[in-house]
Amino acid sequence: MKLPEKPPAQNNKPDFIEKLLGIFNNKEISRKLNEIDSEYPYWDKFKYKTEGLEFDSELLWRFNKILRSKSQVHIEICNSSDFQFKFNSTPKILQYLHEFDMNLGGKLEGSAIIPPEDKNRFLISSIMEEAIASSQLEGAVTTREVAKEMLKSERKPRNNSERMILNNYLTIKKIAELKDKKFSKELIQALHSIISKSTLDSPELEGKWRTNNKINVVDSDTDVIVYTPPSFEKLDELMEAFCKFANETKEDVFIHPIIKAIILHFLIGYIHPFADGNGRTARAVFYWYLISRGYWLVEYLSISRIIVKSQVKYARAYLHTEYDENDLTYFIYYNLRAMHLAMIDLQNYIKRKIEEKKSIYSLIKYEDINERQAEILKEMINFPDKSYCIKEIENQFSISYQTARTDLLGLVDLEYLSEKLMGKKMLFFKSDSFDIKIKKLNLM
Repeated sequence: MKLPEKPPAQNNKPDFIEKLLGIFNNKEISRKLNEIDSEYPYWDKFKYKTEGLEFDSELLWRFNKILRSKSQVHIEICNSSDFQFKFNSTPKILQYLHEFDMNLGGKLEGSAIIPPEDKNRFLISSIMEEAIASSQLEGAVTTREVAKEMLKSERKPRNNSERMILNNYLTIKKIAELKDKKFSKELIQALHSIISKSTLDSPELEGKWRTNNKINVVDSDTDVIVYTPPSFEKLDELMEAFCKFANETKEDVFIHPIIKAIILHFLIGYIHPFADGNGRTARAVFYWYLISRGYWLVEYLSISRIIVKSQVKYARAYLHTEYDENDLTYFIYYNLRAMHLAMIDLQNYIKRKIEEKKSIYSLIKYEDINERQAEILKEMINFPDKSYCIKEIENQFSISYQTARTDLLGLVDLEYLSEKLMGKKMLFFKSDSFDIKIKKLNLM
């Protein structure tokens, strides 16, 4: 990743200040700057967008910074100057927040976009997607199909990548139990111990603050150090301040819960309290905070899937904040857009699943089977080499082991599936008569 250019330093020379004053009376320039700043561009993009205007880009940048400062919210995490932050609520940010307030607290459920009988299944699927994508961001190498098969069948992880994904999955499920708990250093450490179990070079680092400064955030493409976290000696104090900020409900200036969750996400990465697993912990904290504030639908959003597709922009959002005087607006804007795209993904996924459900009605119409069994057959049509175990069906449909077993054995009795004992596990796969029986129903 090419590192972003740092914004120009403040210029207090008399002639520079005099030129700044000259811009105030130019209404056309003010209008153009307002248009350019609608998406809150960082310096490198701002510089490009202001090329050709009658004033120098650096001069316009300083003027624009003054305009931004008039509506900024300032946050003090602790007394250190490195932990004085600010952000702006731009019109686009307010639009995103309104959209989420209208949807993430219950509208999708209330309008039956998520059918009540399918809520558990959609939730399990979303948690799996988030666990996989969040791990891929931290270097896990596997496919979604293999990872989902592992989680559904509950087989043991075969390598470190699969272990990371399983840990993430267990962590996200654990967060639902923490929703009524206040943030504390001990709970964050406990969360990290689940996330990092058996994935670190030294097991004693699981759930423990780092104990040295031999850690830097390095660009994977160039090996250049892009960020040096605070000294390990300050971690206890900083994480205490972090928890106080997270638990505070009577701020002097109101901070929208979604913005606050994003700030908490940022701070874990900024403080970097652990030797490894900070990114996964940061995203878990984000979910934890929003669920604790009543945004139940956030559990169904796989935000990391969006981030995986734009990892460079994600990294730059951190750097833009650090390089531009701890202005969190860049990081907030990026994450709100990721949430917006994740919500669109969820809505499309639900619509697709509802359409798929309609397509299996002919199976139910002609055979004495239930919807789960019809979905199993539909999946067999699409993936003819696929096999199932009982545990996989139990997890996929969020049903009991006995119900899953009954569903599969029922399809064996109808001669759609065959069964075979593999070690201690019973596997179910297409029978020899599967294709003939399906063709009679005009489904192939």
